[in-house]
Amino acid sequence: MAPVSNDPPDGESITLLQGGREAFPRMLRAIREARQSVHLEVYHLAREGVGDEFRRALSEAALRGVRVLVILDGWGSALDGRWLQLMLEPDGAEVRIYHPLLALFTGRFRRNHRKILLVDGQVAYLGGINIADEYGQLGPGRAPDLADEQPEWMDLAVEIRGAPAAWLEARLRGERPPRPPGPVQIHLSGIGGGRRLRNIYRRAFGAARSEILAAHSYFLPDRRSVRSITASARRGVKVTLLLAGRSDVPLVHAATVRLYRRLSESGVEIREWTRSVHHAKVAVVDGAKVLLGSFNLDPLSLANLESLVEIDAPETAAAARRWFEERAAQARLVPREEAERGGWTRRLADALGQTVARFSEWVARLLSGR
Repeated sequence: MAPVSNDPPDGESITLLQGGREAFPRMLRAIREARQSVHLEVYHLAREGVGDEFRRALSEAALRGVRVLVILDGWGSALDGRWLQLMLEPDGAEVRIYHPLLALFTGRFRRNHRKILLVDGQVAYLGGINIADEYGQLGPGRAPDLADEQPEWMDLAVEIRGAPAAWLEARLRGERPPRPPGPVQIHLSGIGGGRRLRNIYRRAFGAARSEILAAHSYFLPDRRSVRSITASARRGVKVTLLLAGRSDVPLVHAATVRLYRRLSESGVEIREWTRSVHHAKVAVVDGAKVLLGSFNLDPLSLANLESLVEIDAPETAAAARRWFEERAAQARLVPREEAERGGWTRRLADALGQTVARFSEWVARLLSGR
């Protein structure tokens, strides 16, 4: 899928980007063309491969007088954050590590799980993509291919130009500017957690009239979110979930599978992506609304700093829907009889999944200090 740009009448632009192979070259070009400021906020930035390409671009920007601020998570970048500080700060960039691991002992430790690049207050990149080779390597320009033997991790990002990017710059400075009207709304969760972002999902699912397509890598929704999904299916909305058959956190799959019976009984279609690691967090509602960002429907995202982009633009929604359908066609359909199967093996799996889910909820409460 080539990048699809949508240019609303007010001059803003929205471009959906598939994985790092499409996102990284545009992000690097934006940094290299920066004139005033670069704000990079990311959970994990690797020190090798594409991560080192970003390090060089950030260094060059700082050396030519651009204000460069990089915020890394102390957990996700525990091994590489100090390296980036040592490399960038002598060149004039500022590198912050958000809540290093020792902050766990304060009882209010949170992760910064956002993935944001903002350049000159004019162009912003948001989504679920960390800066590492597994999300897509820089190369001679070959397009991503679902037939690859080892395709990149499945994920999405969005490039946003115009008023929403300017609003985001002010918001990241700590201001509270009024939201600009238009088809793009950017939502950030702060120290209060991600419940507001979860509620945006709930409202979108609750208002669905015909179709919900959701691809979520760590699918551990709370009870009210599950009720919102199943209630939509029971009233005739076609609900398709594209979930992780392969995950970088294997125990999450056990916790997700425990929900299959309830979802299937309500009429939800479940598909598992197994061709690569599933890392996407996106939903398309009624072919008109797109929700995309770093926010997962899981307990930890309720404690983290997260981002979510809400897009009401027909061309972008159509592109996201095509992206979903292409991957759903490549994914394994979970038969209803499998999802609803009983027996001791399923009971054992459900017990394991319930344990993992409860542990995740406990960790989230611990991390958020609640």
